[in-house]
Amino acid sequence: MSHTTLILRAAAFAARKHRDQRRKDAEASPYINHPLELARVLAEVGGVTDAATLCAALLHDTIEDTDTTVEELTREFGPEVAAIVAEVTDDKTLARAERKRRQVEHAATISDQAKRVKLADKICNLTDVASSPPADWSLDRRREYFDWAQQVINRLRGVNAVLEAAFDKAYSARP
Repeated sequence: MSHTTLILRAAAFAARKHRDQRRKDAEASPYINHPLELARVLAEVGGVTDAATLCAALLHDTIEDTDTTVEELTREFGPEVAAIVAEVTDDKTLARAERKRRQVEHAATISDQAKRVKLADKICNLTDVASSPPADWSLDRRREYFDWAQQVINRLRGVNAVLEAAFDKAYSARP
């Protein structure tokens, strides 16, 4: 299977899995826009051409936010893609504060591919929170999110200078 075919299959899979989900922004935009934007940021901004990383970006929230399993991703996209997605997946059985603490703690230990996906995710999230925050997020919550995202990214720096600069630019819009 070609790299292009694999990436398009990942996009279609993510679209199916996220079909009924919406983002928390004021417009309640379709959720699929988020993983598509991650893949675009990785490719266009970060120069990432690795098919496994781009697929993982498209699939990064499927385990966390849908009924998708690691086994299903392994079967559909192979062990490399599934492993990257697993590395960036939070354990939703834990309290939010604990999940956030673990993201900071584990950021330095994940693979370079997972670090790139995490960078793109935080770039997109900061951009979204700055331009169209969730309606129920106070100014303090938005600032806390920015500062927490910076803690995560500071633990994984050194993997892609261009993406790191894009994160810093997105962080500079901190409310």
